[in-house]
Amino acid sequence: MTTGEAQPGSAPEDEVVRICSDLIRIDTSNYGDGSGPGERAAAEYVLGELAEVGLTAQLFESGPGRANVALRIEGADPARPGLAVHGHLDVVPVDAADWQVDPFAAEQRDGCVWGRGAVDMKDMDAMMLAAVRTLARTGTKPARDLTVVFFADEEAGGSYGSHWLVEHHPEVLHGVTEAVSEVGGFSVTLPTPAGPRRAYLLQTAEKGLAWLRLRAHGRAGHGSVPNDANAVVRLAEALGRIAAHEWPRQYIASVRGLLDGVSRLTGKPYAADAPDPLLAALGAARGFVEGTLRNTVNPTMLEAGYKHNVIPQTATAALDCRYLPGHRDELFDTLRELAGEFVEVETVHEDVALQAPWDGDLVESMKQALMRADPGAAVLPYCLSGGTDNKALGRLGITGYGFAPLRLPGELDFVGMFHGVDERVPVDGLQFGARVLTDFLQRC
Repeated sequence: MTTGEAQPGSAPEDEVVRICSDLIRIDTSNYGDGSGPGERAAAEYVLGELAEVGLTAQLFESGPGRANVALRIEGADPARPGLAVHGHLDVVPVDAADWQVDPFAAEQRDGCVWGRGAVDMKDMDAMMLAAVRTLARTGTKPARDLTVVFFADEEAGGSYGSHWLVEHHPEVLHGVTEAVSEVGGFSVTLPTPAGPRRAYLLQTAEKGLAWLRLRAHGRAGHGSVPNDANAVVRLAEALGRIAAHEWPRQYIASVRGLLDGVSRLTGKPYAADAPDPLLAALGAARGFVEGTLRNTVNPTMLEAGYKHNVIPQTATAALDCRYLPGHRDELFDTLRELAGEFVEVETVHEDVALQAPWDGDLVESMKQALMRADPGAAVLPYCLSGGTDNKALGRLGITGYGFAPLRLPGELDFVGMFHGVDERVPVDGLQFGARVLTDFLQRC
């Protein structure tokens, strides 16, 4: 793939769509088992885009085909603590038969760029590249030292990406105290007494992650003989108890801040045990927010047995668990109780919950960048129900936020695009984001 030509002095919005499309066309599907194509081709593309404007970045290969790219840019005030802006180059797998378009063709249709990674997160990668290329072409320094990183492997936990870099090359992030990345800064359209009004959601928290395995033990035997210690039955009973459990609502600071803000803007009051009117006002973003009102547990895989007439000795189930900041022990203690005496709870992978303050110079800079581009809008905090590479950076004491600015049409199911079918991002939303991110980096 060749690097597109950019005219000297061109604005970030003039090339962000091209860059996003180029990245989508590079298949970086991450299957989580090492069988995918890897991120090396995308990393080399990033290196080429940077080199074209005179920027020399480092490539860090964490495994065959697994590549991370890092760039340090001196800021106008190098005495200030540094800022990291980071994205990931991998995407989740896709079944092309389910899509209306080729998921790796980056087709433009209905005012959108379609393809796997369009919102998670090659849109932000493209904004980052467009912003940095603009700074380089114009000779503009960011407000403070800037570390720009494109990670591998975020979609499988970051063991070849952010966690690997933090463990093996922490010097890349030396002097960095704050970071911004994906899944924040996007708009929702709220029904207010004065008419529809956009509100941008800045991510100030994210739930912790626990991928767990339930392992039920029983007595093996012939399928024709009654068995009161059937591992499959014991697993099913444990899953039934877990599915029936009502996790209590817990409003952490970012969730309370969002609900209070939506209530204020819409004029809709709410009770702690009845937030549905506010959730309905959030439209397509409701799913993200509902996932942050409590701990959640979802069974995702089952495995048992090897022959139709053999009762197996063990049966397993995979659980995807997400816990709110401060509520990890509650999740694990409850699951062990619900699993029962014949079912073990094993940890496959775990990563921390994060919570950052809704004040300070960086938050104000993000707010002001959005308000300069969209003066009539509001800006509110929110908690992400999933996770980002900010978890790994937190191990170095770096405070992370979600800020991938996108101005979106109110009817677009943006949240449903994440890991979904027919993923797409509006062209004008991409252009808006490139302008806002560039402005932010110059002033933050």
